[in-house]
Amino acid sequence: MRFSGYFGLKMCELLKQFNLTRFCNNNIIIKCSKTFGEVVFIRELEQRILKEGQILPGEVLKVGSFLNQQIDTKLLKNIGDEIARLYRDDNVTKVLTIESSGIAIAYAAALSMGIPVVFAKKHRTSNLSGNILTSKVFSYTHHETYDIAVSSDYITENDNVLIVDDFLANGNALTGLIKIVEKANAKLAGCAIAIEKGFQGGGDALRAKGIRVESLAIIDKMTDDSLEFRSQET
Repeated sequence: MRFSGYFGLKMCELLKQFNLTRFCNNNIIIKCSKTFGEVVFIRELEQRILKEGQILPGEVLKVGSFLNQQIDTKLLKNIGDEIARLYRDDNVTKVLTIESSGIAIAYAAALSMGIPVVFAKKHRTSNLSGNILTSKVFSYTHHETYDIAVSSDYITENDNVLIVDDFLANGNALTGLIKIVEKANAKLAGCAIAIEKGFQGGGDALRAKGIRVESLAIIDKMTDDSLEFRSQET
């Protein structure tokens, strides 16, 4: 969201005078241009990433304090509601994700949409029987290949599926889940992601194939001490 003109100029002058970053209406002001009188705001999730995220070696972004190991339930609800808003006109019948960190976000989205959520298991277990839909997924985080599996009872040709996950890097998890949808002869509504590492190209590669990918925060650049988010329409 951007404010320009007289209001933007006055806001910039105020920020310049106090020489600090201020919060306004639950958004954080991250850029101020005196020349153009522009104030740029970023979204709630981006705020939390900047405030609490930790950059680890190997281009790993740790968000365990609010999105993974410990979950901010208010933020989770807001993420679910936003995903539901983005796909409100797509007649989605099922939300599909992969265990385990994607389950909470997928649940929040499915709850907001009033539909079931299905998660692919990373290991075939004894309670998976009958016709099983499978695909191979390489985990960027754990450097391990999983044989993910979903019972064909839960994804069928009558479904319009939205794939939801917490992170998108190289796109391996989404590609595996898309194959599950294809094997079920179901329709793919698209994908919804909390945090996309845009610099790793997975999301843009899927978009280039005509697959709709909506990410609530896209990181275009990440160094040991800084992050740069992709500008998105609100």
